[in-house]
Amino acid sequence: MTKPPAPATQSPERADRPPGLRALPALSYNTHRALVLGLTFLAYALYHASRKPPSIVKRELARAWPPFADPALLGATDVAFLTSYSLGMFVAGHLGDRLDLRRFLAFGMAASGATVALFGAGYFLGLHSLAFYVAAQVIAGLLQSTGWPSVVAIVGNWFCGRRRGLIMGVWNARTSVGNITGSIVAAAMLGYGWGWSFVVPGGLIALGGVLVLLFLAPYPQYVGFGPAPIEPVAEESTDGEDSSSSAASGVGKDRRDAVGILKALAIPGVVIFALCLFFAKLVAYTFLYWLPFYLSQTAIGGEHMSAASAGYLSVLFDVGGIIGGILAGFISDQLNARATTAAVFMYLAIPSLFLFHAYGSISKATKIGLMMISGLFVNGPYALITTAVSADLGTHKSLKGDSRALATVTAIIDGTGSLGAALGPFLTGFISRRGWDSVFVMLALCAFIAAVLLSSHVKIEIPQIIEKWRNRSTNMRNGNEDSDVQPLLVEES
Repeated sequence: MTKPPAPATQSPERADRPPGLRALPALSYNTHRALVLGLTFLAYALYHASRKPPSIVKRELARAWPPFADPALLGATDVAFLTSYSLGMFVAGHLGDRLDLRRFLAFGMAASGATVALFGAGYFLGLHSLAFYVAAQVIAGLLQSTGWPSVVAIVGNWFCGRRRGLIMGVWNARTSVGNITGSIVAAAMLGYGWGWSFVVPGGLIALGGVLVLLFLAPYPQYVGFGPAPIEPVAEESTDGEDSSSSAASGVGKDRRDAVGILKALAIPGVVIFALCLFFAKLVAYTFLYWLPFYLSQTAIGGEHMSAASAGYLSVLFDVGGIIGGILAGFISDQLNARATTAAVFMYLAIPSLFLFHAYGSISKATKIGLMMISGLFVNGPYALITTAVSADLGTHKSLKGDSRALATVTAIIDGTGSLGAALGPFLTGFISRRGWDSVFVMLALCAFIAAVLLSSHVKIEIPQIIEKWRNRSTNMRNGNEDSDVQPLLVEES
């Protein structure tokens, strides 16, 4: 069991203590950790729920809402969102390590809700301008980039150690839960007009932002746990200002230096995992944005389903993704090898994709089973890299514990991945004109590249895995417990 840190030397009634927690009785350390997990789970589930409406309403837009009769134009709105999201990620991560994460996340959620609803407003206003919908998606992407670096940094501040992969694997289910919830809500609202499929999820994420603002503590120190926050190192002033007064201005706040992007890129493993995620997320987000449309366009047992039914059925891909994220986290903890686990999953994703496409049309049961298996192998490594790997690298030993890098590293990795996420749905809009066979070839090729990119780290981890299990066997024979060690991630030769 994780031992809670010693109480902070200052009063727990700090100025930055969330206002909602001030009204509650004192909570234990583990209760606070559970609350942090729950709120960050909810926050990012709502982010993903608000991203699902475009995939659910694609068929309705293509059928009856000019100018979206051409699937390529539907892909244009996807790429507008994902490109701005990926570019905004780098800025958001940089800001996340410098600003109050609670307020930053709450603002991002409320503003994201407004922009999601803005896209749906086009239905009620009878707008048919492509420029309006592209602009709405660009703004939404920039604002939604605030979410991921913030929640990973907050969870990383509260959780560390050898079980981080499993904890974050379970926690990462919030992506799939959000996708499932967003699909169900958007599909349910579709009968009232496709605009409601955006307005309702937009309202839900805005309400979630209020809960974050009231109850989320981004650091244990904010609620009286752990050592006193680190003060800024006094530096010689160049303009005559007394350095002691500058240091005093940071009293009561966590003022560790936030690393820059270049320093974060120099952390061993950041670039490789970022490039890997580019291709892994390309595959995952192609399913996120096009799976309901694909299901509605391909017959199952000789019959086609409605857009709403396809939306409901598509959630099973994310059910498989939940299992995959937890399984990948657990295996990577047991093997002490994040890269090897991610690579094996990506290699296994290749045959699962072809089987899903080739044999999924036999029956609904076959489609469901193969779709869940594909979701397991596609989302498993994606979940592992964006959570446990990002947290490991954001607290890498090269930082010597004196810099704040969680949000920046997370932003670099996921921002690069989001460029791939933008490219996949965009290419699918064009490639699908030639048939879905070509789309699945593209997806399999990207999964293969993602796995190959990790080869250098796999070569390092394999001997370490063998040595670790030899040591474990020796310790068990001698009656000693295995030591609590960090993952053997990204130690380059």
